[in-house]
Amino acid sequence: MNSRGNTLRLTAVSALVVLALTGFSTGRGHGGGHGDGGGGGCSSSSQNHDSSSSGGGTHRDYDDDDDDYGTSGSGGSGGSASMSPQDATVELVGCASAKTPYATVEVTNPNASAGVFTVTVTFRDSTGAEVVSRSEEVDVPANATMTAQVDVEDNTNLPRIADCAPDPYAPPAR
Repeated sequence: MNSRGNTLRLTAVSALVVLALTGFSTGRGHGGGHGDGGGGGCSSSSQNHDSSSSGGGTHRDYDDDDDDYGTSGSGGSGGSASMSPQDATVELVGCASAKTPYATVEVTNPNASAGVFTVTVTFRDSTGAEVVSRSEEVDVPANATMTAQVDVEDNTNLPRIADCAPDPYAPPAR
């Protein structure tokens, strides 16, 4: 035999040995979905893949983790997952001046529930350099837009402010 054939055969045998030693299964995979018997995957020696029924119904894997599920409602720790709220969007309405020592912004809540959002505005000078950055928490009803003011706080900085740059997104504060 030539050495290339031996190398290919050795590679194939090595791959099979590695798969066998790591517990790779081509049958019913872990979490294969209500006993449908689909998919392969890595398995643990503590799993009993033959415990799921092939005709649908419930699935129980008898290992120590809590990923059991079933139709009777008695299995596992499956609950409804809560989604975290999306960031609000922020748009500048008016910049700070000597008469108004604050930036005025509109904060839009895209969520189906009310939320408190942290709005941050960077006040800049005529060269674009940051003079000061301030944040304000804004309470916004569900699917609504609120107008808010973000104070400069230090009036000595007002003469230097030429531009207001709000962060375009305000993360939920709580």
